[in-house]
Amino acid sequence: MQRLIRSPLEVIAVLVGIGGVLLLLYAWHLPPFDSSVETTDNAYVKGYVTIVSPQVSGYVTNVLVKDYQQVSEAQLIVKIDDRIYSQRLDQAKATLESQKAALANSRQQELSARAGITSSEAQIDSANAAAKHAQLSWDRIQNLVSKGISATSDSDTAQATLDQAKAAVNETKAALEVSKQNLATIIVNRKSLEAAVSGAEAAVQLADIDLQHTSITAAKSGRLGEVGVRLGQYVTAGTQLVALVPRDVWVIANFKETQLEGMKIGQPVTFSVDALGHAKLKGQIESFSPAAGSEFAVIRPDNATGNFTKVAQRVGVRVAINPSQALSEQLSPGLSVVVSVDTSSTPGQSLASN
Repeated sequence: MQRLIRSPLEVIAVLVGIGGVLLLLYAWHLPPFDSSVETTDNAYVKGYVTIVSPQVSGYVTNVLVKDYQQVSEAQLIVKIDDRIYSQRLDQAKATLESQKAALANSRQQELSARAGITSSEAQIDSANAAAKHAQLSWDRIQNLVSKGISATSDSDTAQATLDQAKAAVNETKAALEVSKQNLATIIVNRKSLEAAVSGAEAAVQLADIDLQHTSITAAKSGRLGEVGVRLGQYVTAGTQLVALVPRDVWVIANFKETQLEGMKIGQPVTFSVDALGHAKLKGQIESFSPAAGSEFAVIRPDNATGNFTKVAQRVGVRVAINPSQALSEQLSPGLSVVVSVDTSSTPGQSLASN
């Protein structure tokens, strides 16, 4: 029987060929190297990075923090010169007091107007009584004149007295109407004064808010980035002072679309962190991106023109980091990680069982 392998070089060539085939099968996850574990190194630690900015303008009078300092919620970070805003608050308060005084004066005017109406009504009663008395006197004198007992001059005098009494009645009625109109004017103007008081109160609140905004505090506990603001610097609304990074972190793993089959929310995840000596931590799938990453790009690819080459798209998978892990406190947004998911695992299954 003729020998199939005639030299050591042929043996080496055969072994290299077999190794290449096995390597190719492993790279493409083909049998016997197929696995339910999907891995990607296109993954990073994410977190909330908040840029702290003022809402008012002014000169910085104090910077109370340093680069990378740990701060607690509501801790004072930067102080802006508040003298102008303090004076504006005092001015707004003075305007409010003036408007309140005008409103109180309006209420006093209303009381005076109502008293005037009462006085006018009393004058009408008095005028009516005088007119009635004058009418009776004129009737009596007319009867005496008709009998020749009284002189005509007495009748003329009684007539004039009656006319004066009737005129007095009309005058008091007109005075009553003027008092009523005066009261109506006061009540109508009251709405304007009440609105002015409300506006002045709002102005006080706005001035107080601006004054409070001269003290810039941390919205949440966390660590600061590089402090960019300097003592004596003039800042305006929106000026970037410092970045605040709270402790809330998670992982975004960008898997290829061909790796997503079998992945479910709640499945356990393991990931290694480059910055921590490739230490392994645990988590679980929290949610999937609603679209591939290319859909969120500023310039989207146009696959309807020219020659087309199919490229596997990446889909973001958010991974919640399990609490009570010692090294999780050292995770910072932006760190690179390698994420692995066993697509055959049951959602909610404990990672300790893997």
